[in-house]
This record gives sequence, structure tokens and C-alpha cells, in this order.
Amino acid sequence: MHILSAEERTLTELDYSRIGRLIKHRPEGGHPLASVLHQADLLSPREVPPDVVTMHSRIRLSDLETGTPLTLTLCYPPDAEPGRGFVSVLSPVGMAVLGLRVGEVARWRLPSGWEGAARVEAIEFQPEASGIYTL
Repeated sequence: MHILSAEERTLTELDYSRIGRLIKHRPEGGHPLASVLHQADLLSPREVPPDVVTMHSRIRLSDLETGTPLTLTLCYPPDAEPGRGFVSVLSPVGMAVLGLRVGEVARWRLPSGWEGAARVEAIEFQPEASGIYTL
């Protein structure tokens, strides 16, 4: 089971469309990310604030329990390499950070049952803030 809070998230229209296609063909009952998509505030890539986690953003997190820093890049499943910091948007951590703002807390539960939480401390790279709107 994944932990997805009902807090409002901001997504680009492009991220919304691409992620929607990814989860469209999931088993009956839908994907846990579907509720995030349906409740998200959608903006054009040119309008998204630079403090929002979008696809291909490189973010710095801080574990709430230990304070340990973690840097990851949010990506699509074919590009995922967790050992190198590339985390799929369909993973528990990826779903937890998508659309959050700097300062907000991501919470997730891994398939093993372990629960984690981390604060988004900074966005080191966001494609839209760099003028890249179709990545």
C-alpha cells in the first residue's frame, strides 16, 4: 500500500498527460497515482513555479527521522536507476514527491511495509525553470 496524501499538488499539463498514459493500462481498481492526477492543479509548463517538483527535476530531500540528505531525479520508468539516484514516478518515493513544493513533506510506504518521510529541501534542477518545456 502506498501513502498518498490529499494535499494539493501542482503538475504541468505535459506531465499530467504522460503519467496518465502510463497508468491508463493498469489492473482493475486503478493506480494509486490516479487520485493525485485527478486532484492536481494543472499549469502549462511555462507557468509552473520553480519550487514545484516536476518530471526530470533533481531534488534534495532530508529524511525526517535521521536528517540524512538524499538527492534524486524524478524520471519515467524506463530511465529509472535507483542506485544512481534516478527514481521512477511510479515508485512509492516518486509518487510521493511529484508535484510537491520546496518545504513540503513526502511520505511513502515501500512494498516491504517500511514507511519513510522526507522534506523537499531544494530543487537543484527543474526543466521548466531552465526554459526546457518538452523534456
